[in-house]
Amino acid sequence: MGDTHDNIPRVRDAVAFMNGRDVELVLHTGDYVAPFIIPALGELKATLIGVFGNNDGDRENLLKRSAQEVGIEIRGNFTEVTEGGIRIGLIHGHEEPLVQALITGGGFDLLVHGHTHQPEVTRCGRTLVINPGEVCGYLTGMATVATFDTLRGDATHHPL
Repeated sequence: MGDTHDNIPRVRDAVAFMNGRDVELVLHTGDYVAPFIIPALGELKATLIGVFGNNDGDRENLLKRSAQEVGIEIRGNFTEVTEGGIRIGLIHGHEEPLVQALITGGGFDLLVHGHTHQPEVTRCGRTLVINPGEVCGYLTGMATVATFDTLRGDATHHPL
């Protein structure tokens, strides 16, 4: 999930969706915006690992500290995660040349990014690229999340 942009009702929808599917790990592509969104994300039963987006405010003092208080880990602007033997890169995506380098470099089985608010699944060589779209629904009018099945190796977008 990503691009939540302070939309608490939609974040609650996303959390309910993930909790109802017994999702084990949630990756957040950034743009939480303000710390008051964090408690709603803290209702997830799954582990949440996130990165910062270009619209995130007081990162270290407010967002990161608020996230730690509810068990969420925000790792900076980029992070790597290995889940089920799958090497995953997680980035917001506002630095397009960096995103393209990560995609074409072939160092990841999966690259998850946001920023464009457009739900998308593409492949470049061995790297599957997922943009979950926007939880907030502000730009596209569609609030979405994406899931990735580590056993089947496929991604699905879900409207909220």
